[in-house]
Amino acid sequence: MKKLFALVAVFGMLLMGASTIAFAQDVDDTSAAEGVDTTATMEEAVAPALDQADETAETEEQVSLHKRVKQKFIEGGATFMGFVLLCLIFGLALCIERIIYLNLATTNTNKLLKKIEDALSSGGVDAAKEVCRNTRGPVASIFYQGLDRADQGIEVAEKAVISYGGVQMGLMEKGLSWIQLFISIAPMLGFMGTVIGMIAAFDSIRIAGDVSPQLVASGIMVALITTVSGLIVAIILQLFYNYIVAKIDGLVNNMEDASISLIDLLVKHTKK
Repeated sequence: MKKLFALVAVFGMLLMGASTIAFAQDVDDTSAAEGVDTTATMEEAVAPALDQADETAETEEQVSLHKRVKQKFIEGGATFMGFVLLCLIFGLALCIERIIYLNLATTNTNKLLKKIEDALSSGGVDAAKEVCRNTRGPVASIFYQGLDRADQGIEVAEKAVISYGGVQMGLMEKGLSWIQLFISIAPMLGFMGTVIGMIAAFDSIRIAGDVSPQLVASGIMVALITTVSGLIVAIILQLFYNYIVAKIDGLVNNMEDASISLIDLLVKHTKK
């Protein structure tokens, strides 16, 4: 009987131990799962914060760039930096105006010559003049002057085309001298700021009676900032100026070629 109770007791202890081990494993598994979920939740929470931090860093970088440019402008001296900025503004305004004018002055000369040829064949000189009146650009204006004097002879019409071509060329080159002026003045103002900055640096040394890096650095910094600013403005305006000159050269060559073709059409028309 005692042996039976002892066996039952041992068997009960074994069952309790197995239950405890199983319960502990379940708790560990649950904790591990919760840990994974918690880690995932933390990653999801941190990701937007990181993105926001990156955006904030980019914004601060842009703001700092703007502040640096503004600071350098102030450090360069309001007087000379202001004049350099005015050169840039007026120069760009003239360049943009010339570019718009030249783009509007561009004409498809082959198409215009075809229309004039058809008009001469069907309606004569008056019809060709009407085509020129309805067409925009210097080429059409030159053609009109030549057609308007076609009844006076081919030589007179040719002289009218050449003369009015020079007038149109002058209109296309209008304002280029001012752009050249701003291109020349901008670096000169920068160099003047350089000289004045060096004078201020040596004046500070004279007053202090000692050569100190802090005294010299401020004057040299003003000198370098104004010089760089003037050169940057001159480079920008020079690029626009070269583009405008190349555009004018192309239009002038186009006008000369088209004028020769117009004279040939008039000669052909008078022989009929």
